[in-house]
Amino acid sequence: MLAGCTAALVADGWHVVVPSRRHAPIPANVPRQGPHPQALWVATDWSDPEVLADRAGRALGGPADLLVAWVHREYRVAVMKAVRPLLTPDAAVVEVHGSSHLDPQPTLPDHPTQQVVLGLVGEGESTRWLNHKEISAGVLAAVRRALSGRHPGVFQVGEAPLIVGS
Repeated sequence: MLAGCTAALVADGWHVVVPSRRHAPIPANVPRQGPHPQALWVATDWSDPEVLADRAGRALGGPADLLVAWVHREYRVAVMKAVRPLLTPDAAVVEVHGSSHLDPQPTLPDHPTQQVVLGLVGEGESTRWLNHKEISAGVLAAVRRALSGRHPGVFQVGEAPLIVGS
Protein backbone atom coordinates (compact mmCIF):
# COMPACT_ATOMS: atom_id res chain seq x y z
CA MET A 1 0.00 0.00 0.00
CA LEU A 2 3.02 2.29 0.25
CA ALA A 3 4.35 1.53 -3.24
CA GLY A 4 3.84 5.16 -4.31
CA CYS A 5 5.79 6.42 -1.31
CA THR A 6 8.55 3.87 -1.96
CA ALA A 7 8.74 4.84 -5.64
CA ALA A 8 9.03 8.53 -4.70
CA LEU A 9 11.87 7.81 -2.26
CA VAL A 10 13.71 5.79 -4.90
CA ALA A 11 13.20 8.60 -7.41
CA ASP A 12 14.72 10.97 -4.84
CA GLY A 13 17.83 8.77 -4.65
CA TRP A 14 17.10 6.70 -1.54
CA HIS A 15 18.15 3.07 -1.14
CA VAL A 16 14.90 1.59 0.20
CA VAL A 17 14.49 -1.77 1.95
CA VAL A 18 10.92 -3.04 2.10
CA PRO A 19 10.36 -5.87 4.60
CA SER A 20 6.97 -7.32 3.73
CA ARG A 21 5.05 -10.54 3.30
CA ARG A 22 4.17 -9.60 -0.29
CA HIS A 23 6.49 -8.49 -3.08
CA ALA A 24 5.40 -5.27 -4.79
CA PRO A 25 8.17 -4.28 -7.20
CA ILE A 26 8.75 -0.64 -8.10
CA PRO A 27 8.03 -0.09 -11.81
CA ALA A 28 11.11 0.07 -14.04
CA ASN A 29 10.05 3.46 -15.43
CA VAL A 30 10.56 5.30 -12.11
CA PRO A 31 13.12 8.06 -12.79
CA ARG A 32 16.08 7.64 -10.45
CA GLN A 33 18.69 10.04 -9.10
CA GLY A 34 22.08 9.14 -7.66
CA PRO A 35 24.38 6.23 -8.43
CA HIS A 36 22.24 3.18 -7.66
CA PRO A 37 19.02 4.02 -5.80
CA GLN A 38 16.70 1.08 -5.60
CA ALA A 39 14.00 -0.65 -3.61
CA LEU A 40 14.82 -4.10 -2.30
CA TRP A 41 12.05 -6.39 -1.11
CA VAL A 42 12.88 -8.55 1.90
CA ALA A 43 10.53 -11.48 2.51
CA THR A 44 9.59 -11.41 6.17
CA ASP A 45 6.80 -11.48 8.70
CA TRP A 46 6.14 -9.22 11.68
CA SER A 47 5.65 -12.21 13.97
CA ASP A 48 9.42 -12.84 13.83
CA PRO A 49 10.95 -9.40 14.41
CA GLU A 50 14.52 -10.64 14.90
CA VAL A 51 14.53 -12.35 11.49
CA LEU A 52 12.94 -9.23 9.97
CA ALA A 53 15.69 -7.03 11.46
CA ASP A 54 18.44 -9.41 10.38
CA ARG A 55 17.22 -9.58 6.77
CA ALA A 56 16.59 -5.84 6.58
CA GLY A 57 20.02 -5.11 8.06
CA ARG A 58 21.77 -7.28 5.48
CA ALA A 59 19.82 -5.62 2.66
CA LEU A 60 20.60 -2.13 3.98
CA GLY A 61 24.33 -2.70 4.15
CA GLY A 62 24.71 0.07 6.75
CA PRO A 63 22.74 2.29 9.12
CA ALA A 64 19.43 3.75 7.95
CA ASP A 65 18.63 7.48 8.05
CA LEU A 66 14.86 6.98 7.79
CA LEU A 67 12.35 4.42 9.02
CA VAL A 68 8.78 4.31 7.72
CA ALA A 69 6.88 1.75 9.79
CA TRP A 70 3.35 0.58 9.17
CA VAL A 71 3.10 -2.31 11.56
CA HIS A 72 -0.04 -3.63 13.25
CA ARG A 73 -0.36 -2.60 16.87
CA GLU A 74 0.18 -6.07 18.33
CA TYR A 75 3.59 -6.37 16.60
CA ARG A 76 4.67 -2.71 16.60
CA VAL A 77 6.78 -2.56 19.79
CA ALA A 78 8.65 -5.81 19.12
CA VAL A 79 9.36 -4.93 15.48
CA MET A 80 10.44 -1.37 16.27
CA LYS A 81 12.77 -2.53 19.06
CA ALA A 82 14.28 -5.13 16.73
CA VAL A 83 15.01 -2.62 13.97
CA ARG A 84 16.19 0.20 16.27
CA PRO A 85 19.86 -0.93 16.05
CA LEU A 86 19.68 -0.53 12.24
CA LEU A 87 19.07 3.24 12.54
CA THR A 88 21.54 6.09 12.73
CA PRO A 89 21.26 7.95 16.05
CA ASP A 90 19.37 10.85 14.44
CA ALA A 91 17.29 8.82 11.96
CA ALA A 92 13.82 10.20 11.28
CA VAL A 93 10.92 7.86 11.97
CA VAL A 94 7.45 7.89 10.42
CA GLU A 95 4.93 5.64 12.15
CA VAL A 96 1.70 4.87 10.28
CA HIS A 97 -1.41 4.08 12.33
CA GLY A 98 -4.95 3.07 11.55
CA SER A 99 -7.48 5.63 12.78
CA SER A 100 -8.33 3.74 15.95
CA HIS A 101 -4.81 2.59 16.80
CA LEU A 102 -2.78 5.72 17.49
CA ASP A 103 -0.50 5.29 20.46
CA PRO A 104 -0.01 8.56 22.34
CA GLN A 105 3.78 8.21 22.44
CA PRO A 106 6.10 7.31 19.57
CA THR A 107 7.44 3.77 19.80
CA LEU A 108 11.06 4.99 19.50
CA PRO A 109 11.02 8.19 21.60
CA ASP A 110 14.77 8.73 21.09
CA HIS A 111 14.15 9.40 17.37
CA PRO A 112 12.26 12.37 15.90
CA THR A 113 8.92 10.85 14.90
CA GLN A 114 6.05 11.89 12.69
CA GLN A 115 2.96 9.81 13.41
CA VAL A 116 0.52 9.38 10.53
CA VAL A 117 -3.10 8.58 11.37
CA LEU A 118 -5.12 7.19 8.47
CA GLY A 119 -8.74 8.27 8.38
CA LEU A 120 -11.66 8.30 5.97
CA VAL A 121 -12.69 10.31 2.93
CA GLY A 122 -16.13 11.89 2.83
CA GLU A 123 -18.07 11.38 -0.40
CA GLY A 124 -21.42 13.07 -0.23
CA GLU A 125 -23.32 11.53 2.65
CA SER A 126 -21.07 8.49 2.91
CA THR A 127 -17.45 7.83 3.72
CA ARG A 128 -14.83 5.41 2.48
CA TRP A 129 -11.37 4.29 3.56
CA LEU A 130 -8.39 5.95 1.93
CA ASN A 131 -7.14 4.30 -1.25
CA HIS A 132 -3.50 3.28 -1.85
CA LYS A 133 -2.68 6.49 -3.72
CA GLU A 134 -4.10 8.68 -0.93
CA ILE A 135 -2.28 6.67 1.74
CA SER A 136 1.03 6.86 -0.12
CA ALA A 137 0.65 10.61 -0.68
CA GLY A 138 -0.15 11.21 3.00
CA VAL A 139 2.72 9.09 4.26
CA LEU A 140 5.10 10.72 1.77
CA ALA A 141 4.03 14.16 3.05
CA ALA A 142 4.88 13.00 6.59
CA VAL A 143 8.23 11.64 5.36
CA ARG A 144 9.01 15.02 3.81
CA ARG A 145 8.06 16.72 7.10
CA ALA A 146 10.36 14.36 8.99
CA LEU A 147 13.27 14.86 6.59
CA SER A 148 12.90 18.65 6.67
CA GLY A 149 13.48 18.61 10.42
CA ARG A 150 9.94 19.57 11.37
CA HIS A 151 9.08 19.15 15.02
CA PRO A 152 7.72 15.65 15.77
CA GLY A 153 3.96 15.48 15.62
CA VAL A 154 0.78 13.75 14.50
CA PHE A 155 -0.26 14.03 10.85
CA GLN A 156 -3.90 13.18 10.03
CA VAL A 157 -4.60 11.86 6.53
CA GLY A 158 -8.28 12.03 5.67
CA GLU A 159 -11.00 12.65 8.23
CA ALA A 160 -11.02 11.09 11.68
CA PRO A 161 -13.86 8.57 11.91
CA LEU A 162 -16.81 9.38 14.12
CA ILE A 163 -16.72 7.07 17.13
CA VAL A 164 -20.02 6.63 18.92
CA GLY A 165 -19.89 5.48 22.55
CA SER A 166 -22.34 3.14 24.19
